[in-house]
Amino acid sequence: MAKKKLNSLSELGGFVFSTNEKEDFSSYSKDSEETLKPSEQQLEAHFSNKGRGGKTVTVIRGFQGNDADLKSLAKLLKTKCSVGGSVKEGEIIIQGNYRDKIMSILQEEGYQIKRVGG
Repeated sequence: MAKKKLNSLSELGGFVFSTNEKEDFSSYSKDSEETLKPSEQQLEAHFSNKGRGGKTVTVIRGFQGNDADLKSLAKLLKTKCSVGGSVKEGEIIIQGNYRDKIMSILQEEGYQIKRVGG
């Protein structure tokens, strides 16, 4: 069975190594990050079509919390807009230009969101 070649340290999946036996690695875990309340979140709604073959998307940035809560919020937005999308690198990417609709949905949920760019 051939081993997969790693191109960067990030492909190790967050692996941390230390010779110190007393080191506490819990602070390095992404899952341990607590999600702020919606009223404490400062989100930004961006519109983009760069690097996507001319396809337009709405990008939500600034979410502070764990991945499960981010994915849950993305699912809510995709369901209410009836479109596809994904979560990548801490950003919610929604297919199409739904920035105004997404901003109103997030405001109803209690998030502070501002429009960035055109």
